[in-house]
Amino acid sequence: MTAPQSPQTVIVTGASSGLGQAIAIAFGKQGANVVINYHNDEEGAKETLEQVEAGGGKGMVVKADVGDEKAVIAMFEACMATYAGIDVLVCNAGLQRDNSFSAMTLEEWQQVINTNLTGQFLCARQAIRYFESKPAADIDQPAIGNIIFMSSVHDIIPWSGHVNYASSKGAIVQLTKSLAQEYAPEVRVNAVAPGWIVTPLSKGLFANEAASGPIMARIPFARWGEAREIADAIVYLASPAASYVTGIVLPIDGGYLTV
Repeated sequence: MTAPQSPQTVIVTGASSGLGQAIAIAFGKQGANVVINYHNDEEGAKETLEQVEAGGGKGMVVKADVGDEKAVIAMFEACMATYAGIDVLVCNAGLQRDNSFSAMTLEEWQQVINTNLTGQFLCARQAIRYFESKPAADIDQPAIGNIIFMSSVHDIIPWSGHVNYASSKGAIVQLTKSLAQEYAPEVRVNAVAPGWIVTPLSKGLFANEAASGPIMARIPFARWGEAREIADAIVYLASPAASYVTGIVLPIDGGYLTV
């Protein structure tokens, strides 16, 4: 993989555990300056920072609710004050509030949309505003900025009982493609769509054979994905090796979508 010529400054939202933690650590191993965002789990964020630094990177921890406009602006200002810029934004923060559609409350709908969609909008908008202030990229040179959204295989596959979550991820597809079209070539905008990945939240489901068996049966790789596999793909998308890649939603699912 072609590495950046100088350390990247990367904001990773929702980086106190799971995929976000793995993504932050992976960038740390590339020598990046990593802004580790969290909402509630400060101890998890500090653990992420320790691992980023152990891997050779630098970092800082910033508390912010990505669905809060003022908090997002403050997070970017903290990044700018410490590192004087940003190269990569990874919009990972997300949540679920599952319920049947008829029983779903407006609060459950809005909580998911506010974090999973509005939160990614607010963070991306702030990043774009910064990228617009930088000198324009030449058509044959690397982009001046990268945004990577977190979608899901459920941007394609319907998910009964999770309509708020699936709707938020479906919207990320058009957010990705529309921004990629609008801001090329200065800013590359892509997304990843993880399948069934081992995280602290998923371990309970995977341990329940009755619930997980039908899922595993349609994964050609016949195993669960690892968080590092998502992280490695995101590091690639943010690297010069992906200099001609924009507007894609990359499934990382062991072939789940092929069945």
